[in-house]
Amino acid sequence: MAGELRRLRIVVLVIGMFGVSCTRADDVVAISSKVLNGYARPKLPDGSPKPQTYAFGEGETIGGIRIDPTIDRMKFLDVARVAATALAKEGFYPTRSADDTDLLILVYWGTTRAEEEGGGRNNIDLIHQADQAQDAANLMLKDAGNAAEKKAALEMEAEANSQMIAGLAGRYAENVRQEALDMRNVAILGYDSWWLKSENQMSGGPLGYQRADLLSELEQDRYFVVLTALDYRLLATKRKSKILWEAHISIREHGNQFDRRLADMMAKAQPFFGKGSNGLQHLEMPAEGNVELGAVKSLGEVPAPAQPAK
Repeated sequence: MAGELRRLRIVVLVIGMFGVSCTRADDVVAISSKVLNGYARPKLPDGSPKPQTYAFGEGETIGGIRIDPTIDRMKFLDVARVAATALAKEGFYPTRSADDTDLLILVYWGTTRAEEEGGGRNNIDLIHQADQAQDAANLMLKDAGNAAEKKAALEMEAEANSQMIAGLAGRYAENVRQEALDMRNVAILGYDSWWLKSENQMSGGPLGYQRADLLSELEQDRYFVVLTALDYRLLATKRKSKILWEAHISIREHGNQFDRRLADMMAKAQPFFGKGSNGLQHLEMPAEGNVELGAVKSLGEVPAPAQPAK
């Protein structure tokens, strides 16, 4: 989407009655929100937040590496309906017309992808085997009693050295790939403040343990939703993209179902919409819930913003 201008479908939700059914609570949701480009929530004369109107825009969907019906069957409007309930509780309401719209809220959702297992173990095994072969070759060379035995030992040593180089190269490539995947997940999940805080702490000490916790979260599959609010009028009239605020919400995939946890994720993120969260926040999840909402109508199309969500 970056670098090009295409049409973007926007919708307005008409919210009806909803109900929630609860079962259990055993997880935490990670939330990171920030305001950008000088955005400050408008105030009413009494100092309370002024209601703002919005239309939804369909952002990118990122799938996981496994089949997961609890998120694979979810469509843009399914996610938007649930987000609309939480937004309304913070004074953000669906617009009635394109001429009376303050924000365009892009909705991104999906599953971050963890590194596939297998390759790392193979290279570690290769390095271990090469190390053993080098030791054996050195011992054989030390005990060589003639030219033939010395030649065999040198050949064994050369093969072990080649095996070690291959293993180390493979391990290095894995580390580069994992670093790139971690950085991608940092951007999607909004973990940048935590990442920067513990960047040079790999082990030992409080920050080292925080770093280990961070990597543990980044290197597991996580459900996420990102809401990115843009200045609708600026986009519609001048074709310029200006992000005003964004909210990143995520929860681990293992042990959860996206369609059943989405409402709880949004409810926890609700107080941070249009505000800064002061870094990454981890909040205990409530019991699972199901939400039913009303009908949907379309506002038409506007140009897509020039940049996707971070």
